[in-house]
Amino acid sequence: MRTDYETLAVSLIEPHILRIMLNRPEAANAFNTQMSRELMEIFEAFQLDLYDLRAIIVTGAGEKAFCAGGDLKERKGMTDAQWQAQHAVFERMARAILACPIPVIAAVNGAAFAGGCEIAALCDFIYASDNARFALTEVTLGIMPGAGGTQTLSRAIGERRAKELILTGTPFSAVDAAQWGFVNKVLPQAELLDAAVATARRIASNGPIAVRQAKQAIARGLQMSLADGLAFEIEAYNRMVPTEDRREGILAFNEKRKPNFRGV
Repeated sequence: MRTDYETLAVSLIEPHILRIMLNRPEAANAFNTQMSRELMEIFEAFQLDLYDLRAIIVTGAGEKAFCAGGDLKERKGMTDAQWQAQHAVFERMARAILACPIPVIAAVNGAAFAGGCEIAALCDFIYASDNARFALTEVTLGIMPGAGGTQTLSRAIGERRAKELILTGTPFSAVDAAQWGFVNKVLPQAELLDAAVATARRIASNGPIAVRQAKQAIARGLQMSLADGLAFEIEAYNRMVPTEDRREGILAFNEKRKPNFRGV
């Protein structure tokens, strides 16, 4: 797996757990075209090879910003065609994160504005530092969220509150985000990464095939009727039955020992 990126700091922090750090602190970790291409590349790679990973943590460099959104300095003076060509990369990046088969935890360590808020929302769930701030501010610039924000925020906190936040561009705190169901946990800055790693470690200790199938069943099922979702769940379930991990899990339980899952 490639780790030598220009705008990302990528490291295996424990067996099966990868940290992807947005690494442009001089620009509040705003994503330019290069960062978007690199995020697109690494997340699309997981569609073809899991690299024995079982959990991913996405965070930002420094203590002030997770990601300030798209780099508006790079966008200054773009023609309409250039803008749309760049945004096509942003769209593909967003779809790649959303489609990642491996669980993705956002550790939001500061401001997550506009596209930064959207990146966090594309992850499976969010832990935030107590100084984190969120906002979808695009309408204040004459544009609108275009990396999934109108869809992911609405699904997380409901249509009416999402409309209020997106149509006004009003920032909201980590505490508000937790109360509304957007953020799972709010922690002191110094404890944020350790908490994310602890949760990633717990996920990684479970059957990786089971985790991936459960993640897919939740994500896909929520887009279906209940009856169709139940049918999809059983299809996902049945794919686990012939696996070695399923046999190992039940055997370990009966032998009163920790299972040794191998992802097969």
